[in-house]
Amino acid sequence: MADPGQRLLARIVDTLVVGLPVVLIARATLPQVTAEIVASVGLAGLLLVYESVQLARWGRTLGKRLAGVAVVPAGPEGPEEGRLGVGRAVLRSAVYALPIAARPVPVLGVMAGLFWVGNAALLFERPRRQALHDRVARTFVVRVRTGR
Repeated sequence: MADPGQRLLARIVDTLVVGLPVVLIARATLPQVTAEIVASVGLAGLLLVYESVQLARWGRTLGKRLAGVAVVPAGPEGPEEGRLGVGRAVLRSAVYALPIAARPVPVLGVMAGLFWVGNAALLFERPRRQALHDRVARTFVVRVRTGR
């Protein structure tokens, strides 16, 4: 299984690739309150598409490639070979992205924060190391040998 540090690195890279342009454009073109809402919803929507397409096609995003990890289907005995398929990729990405879209709403923002704490804590549960979005979509994040 991938280490939590590898997963964090992948997430940081992917969030910067998608989020930095969204935030910069929103802040440069919109009033502050509107920019926060648009940036959150825009980031969530673009992350959903960015991750879904790449995970369904290759099992990896740019960040996961740099971190040396991939997302694979979970079978009854553990990780399995093969592609996730569109359904699992979209489900996994949606469970991760929806709390980002909810962040600007006061009560939902608090719930999203609690979700992130719980989601991160699940990464340390051995031996599976499955975050909530992995459990819902029945996936694992595994280390990948160099060259794949």
